[in-house]
Amino acid sequence: MRHNYQTYFTKSNRKWPGYRMKNLVQKIERGLNWQWLPEISRYATDQAMAVQQIAAPTFHEQTRADYVQKLFSEFELDQVSMDSYFNVFGLLPGNRPDLPAIMVSAHTDTVFPAEADLTLRQENDIIYGPGLGDNSFGVSGLLALIKVICEQDLIPQRDIWFVATTREEGLGDLGGMRAAYKTLQDKVCCVINLEGLAFGHIYHAGIAVRRLHIVATAPGGHSWLHFGRPSATHAIVELGSRILAIKPPETPRTTYNIGLLEGGQGINVIATQAGLWLDMRSEDQKALRALEHEIRQQIDSLQTEELKFSIEIVGDRPSGQIPANHPLVQAAIETLTIVGMQGVLETGSTDGNVPLAAGCPTVTIGITRGGNAHRMDEYAETAPVALGMKQLILLTLVVANNPDTI
Repeated sequence: MRHNYQTYFTKSNRKWPGYRMKNLVQKIERGLNWQWLPEISRYATDQAMAVQQIAAPTFHEQTRADYVQKLFSEFELDQVSMDSYFNVFGLLPGNRPDLPAIMVSAHTDTVFPAEADLTLRQENDIIYGPGLGDNSFGVSGLLALIKVICEQDLIPQRDIWFVATTREEGLGDLGGMRAAYKTLQDKVCCVINLEGLAFGHIYHAGIAVRRLHIVATAPGGHSWLHFGRPSATHAIVELGSRILAIKPPETPRTTYNIGLLEGGQGINVIATQAGLWLDMRSEDQKALRALEHEIRQQIDSLQTEELKFSIEIVGDRPSGQIPANHPLVQAAIETLTIVGMQGVLETGSTDGNVPLAAGCPTVTIGITRGGNAHRMDEYAETAPVALGMKQLILLTLVVANNPDTI
């Protein structure tokens, strides 16, 4: 049977401020029988494990993207395609082509190299495996959402674009989402982004992230014969010490991290080259610029005729946000409430940064809970998957079936 939610949006409720979000969510929740929820939750878990077994380092996501594209085609989505970034697109047409569409996304890449041991291990309702939560469960939630909408014939009012993005992690710098949003920005009015382990949290603000690769070069020489000459490694160590002495503001929250150190030719060699990789983040773009300016001043003060520094910008994630009382945020809160969870509003760095920075309402939500993301002993819980899927389904239907939501 083809579900039609148009009756929920009567003429008296066309003005969003006069309509109670709680009632809207409850009406849609009561309009479904949910008998299929256990099955769709098992499907999401099974797909998470299947996706996790396909290596997908950032910039090398094609094999995993091929898998997702195959399933998009099996679901008979329209306009299934893959772009040069390995982003996978699929369209579910709605009943109202005059309305702007919504986009539901999840990134496919992981922080782990292609040769990483992806062996899974399950203990009761916990499954261990690198990349399982971040972001195999996000991808599987996307797939399970498509499956239930298609099989239960929950055809929405708005078109829904499903997108499996790439290059979210590390030096990918949100490259996949940048390309995907550029493709769809004239078609969509809002984005629901999925991170596997974020269940219970609602990311409505994207923090600014700036990443620098700083390299020192010097003439070098022998550690005994040329003692006293400038050393690239000494310079990087000194710069690192000065960075660590900086105390960024707590409000707006601003952080830094020296994630990688490199350089030198040998223990008895005065280094000709060394470098560090610096990650800086802030809730406020101005505070982030101030931190970077201070670090650049320290670099300038260390430079001499023999000792030189170069700075390469290797990451520049934009910031953006929507207020807590925005209808999309309120819808996410109410759909969590109906599954028995009190939503926690968050700021962070996700694919959602890109549409938020462009002024497009976006929330990032999760499918389950877990821990140790970006570690080999990463794990995800299976018990919350049913609730995570119910929230995702409800939120998608609320947004896709209310012409006045956004």
